[in-house]
Amino acid sequence: MTSEQKGWCYYDVANSVFATSAITLFLPRYVGSLAMAAADPGGYVHPLGIPVFAASFWPYLVGLSVFLQVLVLPVIGAVADFSRKKKECLAATAFIGSTAAASMFFLQGSDYLLAAGLFIVANVSFGASIVVYNSFLPEVAAPEERDALSSRGWAMGYAGGCVMLLVHLALLTYAPDLGLSASMAVRIALCSTGIWWILWTIPVLRSVRNRGEPRALPPGSSLIGVASGQLLHTLHDVRRYPNTLKFLLAYLLYNDAIQTVLIVSAEFGAHELGLSDSQLTVTILISQVVGVGGALFFNKAAQRFTPKLAVIMTLVIWIALLFYAYGFVHNATEFYIMGGFAGLVMGGSQALSRSIFAQLVPHGMEAEYFSIYEVGDKGTSWLGPPTFGLALQLTGSYRVAILSLLIFFVAGLAVLTQADLAQGEKDVLKNA
Repeated sequence: MTSEQKGWCYYDVANSVFATSAITLFLPRYVGSLAMAAADPGGYVHPLGIPVFAASFWPYLVGLSVFLQVLVLPVIGAVADFSRKKKECLAATAFIGSTAAASMFFLQGSDYLLAAGLFIVANVSFGASIVVYNSFLPEVAAPEERDALSSRGWAMGYAGGCVMLLVHLALLTYAPDLGLSASMAVRIALCSTGIWWILWTIPVLRSVRNRGEPRALPPGSSLIGVASGQLLHTLHDVRRYPNTLKFLLAYLLYNDAIQTVLIVSAEFGAHELGLSDSQLTVTILISQVVGVGGALFFNKAAQRFTPKLAVIMTLVIWIALLFYAYGFVHNATEFYIMGGFAGLVMGGSQALSRSIFAQLVPHGMEAEYFSIYEVGDKGTSWLGPPTFGLALQLTGSYRVAILSLLIFFVAGLAVLTQADLAQGEKDVLKNA
């Protein structure tokens, strides 16, 4: 592994802590508590005058942030490709996102709208930074190296997540001995995710390098204007690659469901099972530890079979996990088991999906294509959370709400089986 490849992997370490500790563990409960503190007697908050069930505020907020990503991420991708300043784009988006994350230290009382604003800034920046980061993969690794390098990056990200989860678990456990309230401990933990994020970004920026010369802009046009128009071009261009389009659609469906499970798991554990913050932290820690091995295991499975078949195997296990959560998870031990199996397939499904897509992207348009891909990557989902929130609001059942995600796994699996990935790679090379 070259020094640039190693440095590239460090960004998985940098951003994974925000995805695991902030988005998956602390923010669902903490933002929910802020919303409930601001709720009227009927249990509703009224952002911009819109009545929203306080318990559903978090999944709706996630959906809103990802809707904004749909608008912003393609522009960021086009800017990175046109300017050829991917390194600078990565630095800017990581700094903005980490600053917003660190600023969550100031959330308290009923500041649910401030929480919403900071989360939106952090999550949109988070997604934008990963667009640029992922677009480096085809540049830093040859085609035959990408599965292994992507899986190694995910494994390193899980390892980093484990380290900070242990720190956060100790913080929650010993908060009374340190004279800290539970709320203050959570605020410190949220702040630490932003600090970790920017500190681990520094070695990435020292390792990766820009490639190529900036593209010439039409006379009288601006980079942002051309980049915005490039989104339409990218959506039109991808139709030249039907198998790339099929895989992208499949990924956006099944990974949306994966991300939603991760995002709402803390709510499920807290409100349906009555688990404590420490028990939830242990569950996420288990998933991270198992995830290290899972990412590497499914890389081996991809080598023995095919990456596509390995991803299909993970999706079958994800579907089984939804039924397990619906009918068989009633206590902490059973929730820990669910977290372990989720960790096993989480890294494999996402790491292999990233490397598969890297093989299906036209040369010179990496960031543009990955900006669409990123709409369903780490910590982001746009269909699942509103679906979960609506099912919860209509039924009042977290079990029914989590089972409602089944449609996205099944639909994604069905589309994936129709994608001919080998032909997709040939099409990209033929049109290069």
